[in-house]
Amino acid sequence: MASSTLTSAGARLWTPARQGSFRLLWLGQSLSLLGDGFSYIAFSWITLGLTGSTLALGYVLAFQAVPRALLTLVGGSLSDKWSSRTLMQFSSWARAGLMAAVGVAGMTGTLTLWLLCCAAAAFGAVDAFFQPARASILPSVVDKDLLAPANALLGVGTKVSAILGPAVGGMVVAFSDAHVAFLVDAACFALCGLFVSRIRTLPRETEPGTAAKATPAGEDSLGARIKEGIRYALQDPRLRTILAIDVAVTFCQSGPFTVGFATLAKIDLQGGSTTLGLLNGALAGGAMLGTLTGGALSARPRVGLLISALAGWLAIGTALLGMVDHTASALATVFAMGFGMGFQGVFGMSWIQRNIDGSVLSRVISFDMVLGYAVAPLSLVICGALAQQGTTPMFTLAAIILAITSAAVLTSRHVREMR
Repeated sequence: MASSTLTSAGARLWTPARQGSFRLLWLGQSLSLLGDGFSYIAFSWITLGLTGSTLALGYVLAFQAVPRALLTLVGGSLSDKWSSRTLMQFSSWARAGLMAAVGVAGMTGTLTLWLLCCAAAAFGAVDAFFQPARASILPSVVDKDLLAPANALLGVGTKVSAILGPAVGGMVVAFSDAHVAFLVDAACFALCGLFVSRIRTLPRETEPGTAAKATPAGEDSLGARIKEGIRYALQDPRLRTILAIDVAVTFCQSGPFTVGFATLAKIDLQGGSTTLGLLNGALAGGAMLGTLTGGALSARPRVGLLISALAGWLAIGTALLGMVDHTASALATVFAMGFGMGFQGVFGMSWIQRNIDGSVLSRVISFDMVLGYAVAPLSLVICGALAQQGTTPMFTLAAIILAITSAAVLTSRHVREMR
């Protein structure tokens, strides 16, 4: 009986992979994220090589991050107006051209810091069109009953690429040259565009009662479409709750999982970079296992209760991190937190893709992304200040916020009944 259940769960998990369009999407997204990891290493290494200045590196990375944050809402609006596949193709091939140009400029000795900043800004701007599109294209590739396993497989590909990208990029730089890494990066994005261009999407469906209000004639401007998407998200109590949860969880992850992990590894656990690597590895490993477990389930749990449970689960884990004094205990705690994040993430994203009308889906997702972009730096600054007094105040603050969030979710009947 147990073996039969496991076989059935495994078959369900791999069902989307039998569809050619999903395989193309998986390959395209994985290559794009692999390219993102390459670009981070390449931009960082070549900037330090040109200037020897960490301040200059900060400028280059900021030039990339700011346009991405500012234009994500634009990317979401255009994705809804045209198509997610079109935006993914455009962004992939544009990024391929940019990376190839930077690589050639570096090899010919014409690359300067100013040109590098311009390339980073252009890369961030074009990437802003890709991110909302890749998060909203799935309902047009697989049927709704396959969204959970499909999201699980995409999630695992995302996490593996996020780990391999910087690692492989670092090896390419070490054994060749940073300029070569840009050319490899360009190849990744070009292949992504090629795979995405061959995806055959399903007809867009609009279910009764879920359609967004049409934009009045004469008001189909970019600004009007962005406002329509934000209004759609804020008018639905369930979406408002999801946005608030995402903001709270992002705040309690960005600082604690970066500043907090580094401080925990070096000071509390008296380790070094290896301990920090193990903490991040445990988080990623737990998330991948949780993602696969969620994708293999055939049941459709109450998403609202799962959201509340995740916030409470993370609150307990974060509080424990403020008290642990052994590496093994910290790794087990972080692994369990990652498992919860991966498990709930499958059903949370599937609910969004299943219940939000396709004509406004990218705009809602882009609004959620922008809120995350805004709160993450704030979390880093606050946690950096609190970490001067040790990890306990920082982790305690995060645990309190998560506990309040968990309890608040249960006060809404609409959210509790979400499936």
